[in-house]
Amino acid sequence: MRKTLTAAILAGFAFFTVHAQDGPYKFIKEIPVGGEGGWDYLSVDPAAHHLYVSHATVAVVIDTQKDAVIGTIADTPGIHGAIAATPGRVFTSNVRGNNASIVDTKTWKTISKVETQGNPDFIMYEPKQKEVYTFNGAGKSATVIGAESGKVVATIPLAGKPEAAVPDIAVGRVYVNIEDKSIIQVIDVAKHAVVADWPIAPGEEATGLAIDTKNHRLFIGATSKLMLMMDSTNGKVVASVPIGAGVDSTWFDPGTGYVFSSCGDGTVTIAHEDSPTKLTVIQTLKTERGARTMALDPSTHRIYLASAKFGEPPAGGGRAQLIPGSMRILVYGVNGK
Repeated sequence: MRKTLTAAILAGFAFFTVHAQDGPYKFIKEIPVGGEGGWDYLSVDPAAHHLYVSHATVAVVIDTQKDAVIGTIADTPGIHGAIAATPGRVFTSNVRGNNASIVDTKTWKTISKVETQGNPDFIMYEPKQKEVYTFNGAGKSATVIGAESGKVVATIPLAGKPEAAVPDIAVGRVYVNIEDKSIIQVIDVAKHAVVADWPIAPGEEATGLAIDTKNHRLFIGATSKLMLMMDSTNGKVVASVPIGAGVDSTWFDPGTGYVFSSCGDGTVTIAHEDSPTKLTVIQTLKTERGARTMALDPSTHRIYLASAKFGEPPAGGGRAQLIPGSMRILVYGVNGK
């Protein structure tokens, strides 16, 4: 992610939430998080009913059945993401430490830390090899860590600054957005090597990425205000639809066929994969300005977005300041469920 959401894209925005809108997704509730500082990636562990929220120097753990904070993972300076890996372990990417934390889910205490290359940003679990990937912005690389051993098993050079990534277990591939090159790079998970580069034109500067493994389709959120659908077997862009400004996260729900791109302008574009060659926008969900990081729970079909309240911009110009303690998670679901 380009920057932790502390203020830059939020400056000067007025915030609002629309609770009733046309389309399948409706507002359900807010989950208070509090604390100070910005945030970045969100991720859901459906089996454990946990939502992990990266927040300044900690990861906040939310129980998605109780809709309440149940724990905090500390000592994660400049955290950008937290993901569930093998049973009982969570990994975090810590930008300021240039490392990843391995955390015990029973105590939320750090077991150990693993050095990565510079600026570990997006973090992902690859189930086929049982490995965790950190995608390093300054290092222009991926650090691969054995989820059970906790040791670095490979460092994969990349063409530029990586953003989001997704695995495909059946074909043994990881697909990663290279934002500053406007390409997807394809990694062979057994060889730990890049095996293909695919341009995303007509899109530019991809951030969010999701996958439909059944139909072999990638969904790319591009800052050129497009959601792209790409054939994951050959890199051909087969469809696109318009989205809002400042996209960050993109998710696909295999249970409904819905694709989501959350944007800093206060919208989530929801499209439906009508066929492997057709996308149709079914809703432009109004959320809050700056609510651009999102996670999907495929077991409930709910989406979660991070947001906060901001004060008025200074009279002489400048950035509006985040109001301490105001961070919260916005929850939306199909027909408000």
